[in-house]
Order: sequence, then C-alpha cells, then structure tokens
Amino acid sequence: MPEDTGSSSIEYDDIDKLHSEKIRLDTLFSRRAKGLQASEIRELLKLTQKPDIISFAGGLPNPITFPSEQLNEITSEVIKQNGKLAFQYGTTEGHVPLRQEIAQWMNKRFGTNLDEANILITSGSQQGLLIVAHLFINSNDTIITSNPTYLGGIGAFNAFRANIETVTLDNDGMHIENLEELLISLDRKKVKVKFIYVIPTFQNPTGVTLSEPRRKRLIDLAEAYDTMVVSDNPYSELRYKGEPHSPLIALDDGTHVTYLGTFSKTLVPGLRIAWMAGSVEFLKKAILCKQSLDLCTNPFNQYIVAEYMNRGLLDPHIKKICKIYKEKLEIMLNAMDEFFPNEVDWTRPEGGLFTWATCPEHINTRELFEQAIIEKVAYVTGSAFFPNGGGENTMRINFSHPTNEKIHEGVRRLGKVLENAIKKPKTQEVITGI
Repeated sequence: MPEDTGSSSIEYDDIDKLHSEKIRLDTLFSRRAKGLQASEIRELLKLTQKPDIISFAGGLPNPITFPSEQLNEITSEVIKQNGKLAFQYGTTEGHVPLRQEIAQWMNKRFGTNLDEANILITSGSQQGLLIVAHLFINSNDTIITSNPTYLGGIGAFNAFRANIETVTLDNDGMHIENLEELLISLDRKKVKVKFIYVIPTFQNPTGVTLSEPRRKRLIDLAEAYDTMVVSDNPYSELRYKGEPHSPLIALDDGTHVTYLGTFSKTLVPGLRIAWMAGSVEFLKKAILCKQSLDLCTNPFNQYIVAEYMNRGLLDPHIKKICKIYKEKLEIMLNAMDEFFPNEVDWTRPEGGLFTWATCPEHINTRELFEQAIIEKVAYVTGSAFFPNGGGENTMRINFSHPTNEKIHEGVRRLGKVLENAIKKPKTQEVITGI
C-alpha cells in the first residue's frame, strides 16, 4: 500500500480555510422558513416567569385540575397489561380503541353518527391545524378567519403563505352577514375560498360563542360556495352557564366540516393527544400527510387516554373542572367590574379560559405591557391575534391558571395601570390647550 505523503492534509487545510467563515443559512432557507416568525405570546411569556408577577398571559389549564392519581393508576395498568404494544410504534390513524371511544363520546354528546373511520389521532390540535394547512393551502390561496382569531392558526396558515381574509366578531361570534358579503365579493373576483376557520365556542382570544342561527347559516354558506369549515373546538366542554349550542359537525351533511378536538383542556395538555373528525375521504389524505410529519402520535399516551375514557372518567372530570373554572371566571368578572375604568369594555363569556378587553383607541396595549410588568401583572397584547394588523387597543386575559386570590389582586393592579394610561392623554391635552 503506497505511503501516505501528507498531500491530502494540505488539501483539507485549504478546504478548511475556504469554509472558515460561518455558513450563511439565509441563502439556504426556503421562502417558507424565511417567513416564520417567533410567536408573540411565547416571547411575552418569557417576561412573565418571575414568581412575583401575576400572569393572565398564558392559556394554561390549572394544575389542580389534573387527575394525577387516576392517571398514575391507569399508567401502571397500561404498562402491566399492554406494555409491549403501548411502547411500540403505532398506526398513523391512531389506537383503534381510542378512536372508537372518541367517536362514541361525540355521538353521545353531539348527536353525530361517527365511527373510528371518521377519527384521526393527532399530536395536539396544532398538528391538526398544520395538516389542514398542508392539505388545502398553496401559496397565496385564500382562506377566511374571524378577526381576531387564534394565534396558532395564524402561524400555521402564514407558514404556507395563505392570503387571510377576515370577518369581524361581536358577542354572538363571527358576523355571518359580513361573511356572506365577503364570499360574494370573492366569488365575483373568481377567488376560490379554501376554507373558513372558526372557533365557534368560547373563542380564543375573545371568549365569545357563535350563536345557533349563525352556525346554521355558516354551514349553508359553506355548501353554497363549496368550501370547507375548519371547526376548532378545544373549549366547548368548559361551559359554566347557559345552554350548549350544536357543534358545527352535527349540523353538516358530513362533507363540509373538519372538526378539531383535544384533551389538552379537558384532561391534561402534557399528553398531547388530540383528534380530527371528518369524512373518510378527507381523513385518507390527512393520514398520508400525517405520515410525513411524525408517522404516529405517541401510542403509550393513546393507551392511557383510551383506558381513561373506557372507565367512564372523562365526563365526571369535566364537571369537576367546570366547577373550579366557573368560580375563577366569576371572581375575574366581579373584579373587573370593581377595578377597571368605565372606558374599558370586556367580554363576559359563559365558559372557556379567556375574557377580552377593549380599551379606548388611543391606548396601545403593547406599550402598556411594560408598565403592567412594573406593577407585576401580565396579559397578552391583542394585536397578536389580528392576521392583517390592528387591535392595538385590545388584550387577552386568562383566568384559569392563577389562584383565586391572585385573580382579584392581578385585576386590581391591571385596573390601576389602565386608569393611569387613560388619564394621561387628558392631562396632556389640557397642557397643550393652555
């Protein structure tokens, strides 16, 4: 074998010199990657982690609602009885007993007629949104959302460079008359709407609920304009008063609604178990898409949730957490009545995790956030939830995670911040007038 003369090391040294500069990733990233931006909520949450800050910023379930003892027992049983299967890879569609449990649960609660073929298990609802975006959105395709809408939806749709048209909200949810006007206008321009994204019950971020007449009209419009409705439904079971409305999937003929459900708010978010419900035709494509994303959702956690439902534990647990959150919502609304300035309006949801405050137009809640942190209270600036800008005078306020005592004190602090901000411009106007 020829002796190594060392010439190759000189060549490699030259190559090292050529590549000594840091690689320019911006020349390699796709247009989609270049368009990705940090979540405003995630960035704000970094500022709220100090223990002395009362945070209304996150959308976190309260840990006191987690059924730890039940899950501990079930986990042990799953390992003992089905460990070899639960620890193995699973099917993309999901664990069959879990899909059957979900279908039966929806049929009982909603009056639907589903079976396991209509259910796809996902790794959280966010993956469901990503699958929807993958399947329907080409660059510059048009979709419709409410204004404001869920930030995670905006992120998923923007990642695929969607053109997002918006429809305003009121206390009865999305303005259906405005939606119809928008659909007519887009149809005249020969613009195809790929889907309408709604959170019909206790919407994130506002907490409002789409009324029953508007739900029926929404389905009619979807049929008339041959488009899909993506119904994101993480909060509907968290109802504390009032009567439930018909889920959109129960009003559909089985072809126009894709339903997103999750156990993150009704059980525990850490399991990351959610599902999509829809037509078999749609789910066949969704399954192929999911295969390219993660092959399968965590099988072990699916076994745990399936057993939890099989034991009939879910509905009693939901009743328990609704009692806890109802008290928290009442404390928050009463405190807002007491401490918030008259110039501020807010929603009065009958369930969910959030209320939504609207300040006078000259108030910028992003600028106000720094003062709120000084007063050791936090919220989420509302502008993050507007797909095309706006909402600078709004904020989302969560009541589920803080203790009851902190809710009252936090609203008092936030009311003080708002009062000072609203009074400040009036003082300046007087000085200017002099």
